[in-house]
Amino acid sequence: MKKSLISASIATVLTAASFGALADGPNFYGRFDLMLTSSENGSTLQGDTNGVTLGESGTYLENNFSWLGVKGTEKLNDSVDIVYQAEWGFENTSGSDRSVFNARNTFFGFKTAAGTAVFGRRDTVFKNSEGGIDLFGNTNADMDRILQAQSRVPDGVFYYSPKIANLFTINANYQFDDNNSTTSAGDHSSQYAVSAVFGDKTFKKDMYYAAVAYNKGINAIDAYRVVAQVKLDQFKVGALVQQSENLYDSDIDGGTYLVNVAYNLNGVNLKAEYIYDDGGFGSYFSKMSGVNMKANNATTQSVSDVSVSAMIVGADYRVAKSTLVYGHYAHYEGDYKMSGAKVDLEDDNVISVGVRYDF
Repeated sequence: MKKSLISASIATVLTAASFGALADGPNFYGRFDLMLTSSENGSTLQGDTNGVTLGESGTYLENNFSWLGVKGTEKLNDSVDIVYQAEWGFENTSGSDRSVFNARNTFFGFKTAAGTAVFGRRDTVFKNSEGGIDLFGNTNADMDRILQAQSRVPDGVFYYSPKIANLFTINANYQFDDNNSTTSAGDHSSQYAVSAVFGDKTFKKDMYYAAVAYNKGINAIDAYRVVAQVKLDQFKVGALVQQSENLYDSDIDGGTYLVNVAYNLNGVNLKAEYIYDDGGFGSYFSKMSGVNMKANNATTQSVSDVSVSAMIVGADYRVAKSTLVYGHYAHYEGDYKMSGAKVDLEDDNVISVGVRYDF
């Protein structure tokens, strides 16, 4: 009996050791990110914030995409690794229990010397080409308030190359036509995105980051962008240029221009950003004008001379490896013409303070 117990214990230990040598995971992780916000008209608040009435001022508790997830890898053989991730966002400020959980990056795939291919739901390579340029990302001052095609798509295949010539990577994603209501309903071509990425967005290996990317049809937009960011001692300076056009009507288009700077002052990260847009594809314009520039109708075609801008200043400080405190002030304004008559958008002034905890 004792010999059997000893043998079983040894087998268990050896099996665990063998699996540990072949696998990295599953690793559980998560984030809590809550922010207290005072907004002049509610136009840029997170979509599931409870009690928001567009055009009215108020103070709200916002959830900035808190999430829970599991991810890992496992070696199939000397040439192929399985990679997987399942991630769910959770809403702790929503007014509806039915919307507590929502799907985020969830995929399964394979990693080889030729690159990584995964299948499922993930941020497009166009979105990921932003690198670290969005200094206020995942908040009500995210750059998607001004520009679009910041998409996470389901039913897709995603490919990420290894570094080529130790300089850049090539990445692509494709959304299957039969899973895509936009292509099937509108009889448009397949939807995909491609990018080329140079440098290191974390600035650990290289002191620069650059990317070029193209988005075909995803989120009802054709778009291309160029991103560049460089670290100079304690400064980070960046810029983004994006040109977008309506999937249904190429005459409806516009450009977005972003510049920003961050400075590390004894651990306090001071940030400033300016964004200008003349396309109107972002959420601030669509909410305040009531016009969806991604649509295909007479109202959209009657809009011209869009001019929208945002100025954001803020700071963040990491009080521990797991915990970040932050705050910002954002000012949004703009105008456009509807059938030749000028229309002023209502300004939005937003002040937010928040805390983020990662585990």
